[in-house]
Amino acid sequence: MSIPQSGGGQITSFHQLAELMESGNKPKSQWRIGTEHEKFGWLEGSHAPLPYAGERSISALFAGLEARFGWTAVREAGNVIGLHRNGANISLEPGGQFELSGAMMSDMHETAAELRLHLEEVAEIAGPMGVRFMGIGAAPEWSHQDMPVMPKGRYRLMTDYMGRVGTHGTQMMYRTSTVQVNLDYASEADMVKKLRVAIALQPVATALFASSPFFDGKPNGHRSWRSRIWRGLDDSRTGMLPFAFDEGFGFQQYVDWVLDVPMYFVYRDGTYINALGQSFRDFLKGELPALPGELPTLSDWADHMTTVFPEARVKKYIEMRGADCGDEAHINALPAFWLGLMYDQSALDAAWDLAKGFDAATREGLRVAASVSALKGEAGGVKLEALARAAVELSQAGLVARGLGEEIYLAPLHQSLAQGEVQADRWLRLYETEWDHSLTPIYRAASL
Repeated sequence: MSIPQSGGGQITSFHQLAELMESGNKPKSQWRIGTEHEKFGWLEGSHAPLPYAGERSISALFAGLEARFGWTAVREAGNVIGLHRNGANISLEPGGQFELSGAMMSDMHETAAELRLHLEEVAEIAGPMGVRFMGIGAAPEWSHQDMPVMPKGRYRLMTDYMGRVGTHGTQMMYRTSTVQVNLDYASEADMVKKLRVAIALQPVATALFASSPFFDGKPNGHRSWRSRIWRGLDDSRTGMLPFAFDEGFGFQQYVDWVLDVPMYFVYRDGTYINALGQSFRDFLKGELPALPGELPTLSDWADHMTTVFPEARVKKYIEMRGADCGDEAHINALPAFWLGLMYDQSALDAAWDLAKGFDAATREGLRVAASVSALKGEAGGVKLEALARAAVELSQAGLVARGLGEEIYLAPLHQSLAQGEVQADRWLRLYETEWDHSLTPIYRAASL
């Protein structure tokens, strides 16, 4: 999840809210790729989740990365909660999921090199401590009580709220991991088309990257339990944004939706102030109960924008959010897949042709079907395997058109389509056969 946002003075005009997104408009020559992934740390020997403090811990890992590789610590209330270096950030999810938010890169080769360097640095510090990491969409065995709690004020507030507004919110916070990509847009019209394609085809990403078939120590009936969790979290701030497909949709309509999402907090002087369930519209009028008489800043608005979690999210770029984390090859395949669809106009136009006929019920049905059955799912007469095959072919063509050889990163997706089997399917097959219904092998099988 996001760190506190910065860089904005007091809001003096309602139009500034949409203008924040509009300021992300960039010419194609300046479009970049930002990849984020989360991973679970675990202790060799016990398979227990990596704690925050101690000799074998997140704190020790942070200290080693800072001392040996030139990362700079980010602190909250005296605790190191992240690191930054050269435009990249390492941060913590609520249950200690270790997240790399990469720098904005020019092409997939730079993105892949950044990921490889990060994994090598982490392994160099973690290995001697007897710590390993795994790329998987949901913790296969750990219970909620097993999970460490990170020392971040934002998460303390969210944990309480999640327990009151949905059925799966704390599972999302503490026991899931994702990979996502952040991509640029040229204009409001370009944002609209990209967001619509991103939302409509997000079930394809969920299916292709499904890697969370186990939860609480057993199969859970889904290929992507992580995706199932998001459907039971908080309907006010999640989902497939059906209004994004309405005629006239643009920056302002997205702002209107975000304004109606209940607040979590306001960040002031290193402290998260409880504003749970309060209204940003009241904040704009100086009537926020948490800070009576105070008006918000653009940083407050940027913070609030990070507390909405649709399948694709707009800030000053678009985040594609529907995929489970996987192995290194899959972490690279996710940004490559969306890059090919979004940064070549012919591919983008063709991708919209694939999806523009879907109604809201079909889009939501595909979201559910992808979570349950991955490539074998279907809804509204649309088969996910056929849709995924067409989308990957378009992405391949878009990457080839860029002329940089980036299409090599789609290899895991081509393999899944050729075999009709994604990561979750393979692990379920092994669980039923070679693993003899034990999840002990999953820690090595999913290791990064």
